Amino acid sequence: MRRADRLFQIVQILRRERRPITAEAIAIEIETSKRSVYRDIAALMGQRVPVRGEAGIGYVLDDGYDLPPLMLTSEEAEAAALGAQWVEGHGDPALARAARDLLAKIAAVVPNDMVPRITDAVARTTPGWRIAPDSVDAGRLRTAIRSGSKIRLSYRDEQGRVSERIVWPVAIGYLDAARLLAAWCELREDFRSFRLDRIVAADILDQTYPPRPAALRAQWLARFRDGAA
Repeated sequence: MRRADRLFQIVQILRRERRPITAEAIAIEIETSKRSVYRDIAALMGQRVPVRGEAGIGYVLDDGYDLPPLMLTSEEAEAAALGAQWVEGHGDPALARAARDLLAKIAAVVPNDMVPRITDAVARTTPGWRIAPDSVDAGRLRTAIRSGSKIRLSYRDEQGRVSERIVWPVAIGYLDAARLLAAWCELREDFRSFRLDRIVAADILDQTYPPRPAALRAQWLARFRDGAA
């Protein structure tokens, strides 16, 4: 790996990590020696890149520093194309359109030799499944999630029974066969998932739920990872 590429990768690693990361961990990721990492960190500091830390403890990148936009490696370009392909095939109409626009924007600004990585990517996803159309606007649900607003749901279960719920929305899951609203249900006093194609009505209330949306989402993610959600 060229030194310029190595410096770029180190800045990317530091930008990604929220906690100090050691030279050893960086060296393992970019497949070089700790001694080279120490030299590269010193070079970055000499170029006034705001890296803080010391050998044996770890390094962090101060907030407010960023690399020029869209200086992508080949793998990053293919990752962006792969992710956008999946969203285009499985996301709701607004996100699918945004995914197409995103790929067009990236292809318009990357170097010419990088364009095929975006427009004719070798990494591919399966086409989107034909699923029942959502009966509620996923864009409105995402707005409620971001604002931490409660939602009054009328929901039809597998047996066709309709129930009324007040829920605290935390995320929308984009699965192969369905799109789900993950939320804390006041009726069940627990996290529940609601298929968007089975939601009869969704009214966003002028009420916010007590926890911060990010805190509630972290609780849901922990439960989801444990297989309890």
